[in-house]
Amino acid sequence: MKKFSPFLSLSIKEYRLFLLGFFISQMGMQMQMIAINWHIYQLTHSAVVLGLVGVVSFVPVLLFSTVGGLTADHVDRKKLLLATQAFLALVALALAALTVAGVDSVAVIFVLLALHFSAMAFFGPVRQSIIPDLVPKTHLLNAISLNTLARQMAVVIGPAIAGFLIALSGVESIYVFNAVGLVLVVATIFALNIPARSHEKMSSFSFASVVEGVRFMKKSKLMLSTALLDFFASFFGSATSLLPIFAVDILHTDARGLGLLYAATSAGAIIAGVLLASAKHLHHYGRVIIGAVLLYGLATIGFGLSHSFYLSLVLLALSGAGDMVSTILRNNIRQTITPAHMRGRMTGIHILFAQGGPKLGDAEAGFLAAATSAPFSVIVGGIGTIVATLIITFTTPRLRRVKGHELVL
Repeated sequence: MKKFSPFLSLSIKEYRLFLLGFFISQMGMQMQMIAINWHIYQLTHSAVVLGLVGVVSFVPVLLFSTVGGLTADHVDRKKLLLATQAFLALVALALAALTVAGVDSVAVIFVLLALHFSAMAFFGPVRQSIIPDLVPKTHLLNAISLNTLARQMAVVIGPAIAGFLIALSGVESIYVFNAVGLVLVVATIFALNIPARSHEKMSSFSFASVVEGVRFMKKSKLMLSTALLDFFASFFGSATSLLPIFAVDILHTDARGLGLLYAATSAGAIIAGVLLASAKHLHHYGRVIIGAVLLYGLATIGFGLSHSFYLSLVLLALSGAGDMVSTILRNNIRQTITPAHMRGRMTGIHILFAQGGPKLGDAEAGFLAAATSAPFSVIVGGIGTIVATLIITFTTPRLRRVKGHELVL
C-alpha cells in the first residue's frame, strides 16, 4: 500500500465546496435520526416501535431509490441537489413546529420520517454520481475516502452534540438545528460548479433504462457480490435502533451517554478512514473488504455481550472501523467500473442494498429484541454477519481475487 497525503482531493476547489455541504447535511441528518429514535422511545418505551423506524425509513428507499437513480442520470444534477435539500429542510421545520406545538404523535413522526427518506432516495444517487466528475480518476479512492470520512466525522460530532442538546433543550432543538444547517447546504450548492452533461449523454427516463442498469449489475459479478455483502452484513449486524435500550437498560446511562455510543462507531471509522485516504494504491482489495466485514461482525458480537460502558465504546469503534474500510473500497469499485452515463442508476440500485440492509436490520433487531432481549438480538446479528460473509466469500472467487491495479487502469 503506497501512501500520500490523505487530503489530496481537497486541493480541488469544487470538491472542497461539495464536501463542506455534504458534511453539514450529514451532521444534521444524523442528529435528527438520534432525536427521532429518542423521541419515539420516550413516547412508547417499545423495542417493536423502535424497530418500525427501520421499516418506515426503508419503504421510501424501496419505492424511490431506483427512480431517484434514473432521475440523477436524466435531469440537471445541480437542480436536483437543490430541490432535495430544500425539501429536507421543510421536513425538519415541520418536525420542530409540531414538537413545539405539543403534537407528540408517533404516527405523525413516521409520516415525516417517510417524507425525509423519500427525498434521500433522490439525493443519494445524484450526490454520489457527481464525485468522479469533480476529481481526476487517480484521486477517486482518496475523494471517496474523504467523502465517507466526512460522513463519519459528522456522525461523531452530531451525536455528541445531539445528546447534550436533547438533555438541555429537548428534541425540538435538534430539528431546528438541522433545518438551519440545510439552508446553509443550499447556499453551498448554489456556489457549486458541476460539469454539465450533453443531452445525448443523459439516459432516457424509461423502464428500459432501469432494466439496463439491472442487467449491468447482474453481469458484473464483482459489483453484485459487494452489494450482497453490504446488504447481508448490514442486515444482520445493524442494531443502531437498539442503542437507546442499551444506553438506558444495560449500560445505565442517559442521553449524553447515548450520544457517545453513537459517536464511538464513527470515531473508529474516522481513524480507519484517515489511514485509507492515505493509500495511493491498495493491492489486495477483495481480501481487505472481506476482513473488514468479519471485524464488523466480531465487534458486534462483543458489543452484545458487553455490560461495560467503556468496553462497549471500544467495540463500537472497532465495528465502525470495519464498516468504514468495507464501505470505501466497495464504493470505489462501483464508481470505477460503472460507465459515467449509468452512475445515477447504479447508485440508486446500490442504495437499495446499502440502506435496505440496515433499515430492515433495525426492524429485525427490534422485533427479535422484543421477543428475547436486546443483547441476544445483537449477538445473533453479529453471528449472521459472519456466516453471510463467509458464504459470499466462498461462492464468489472474483471477490477474493480482485486487486487494486485492476481499478485504476
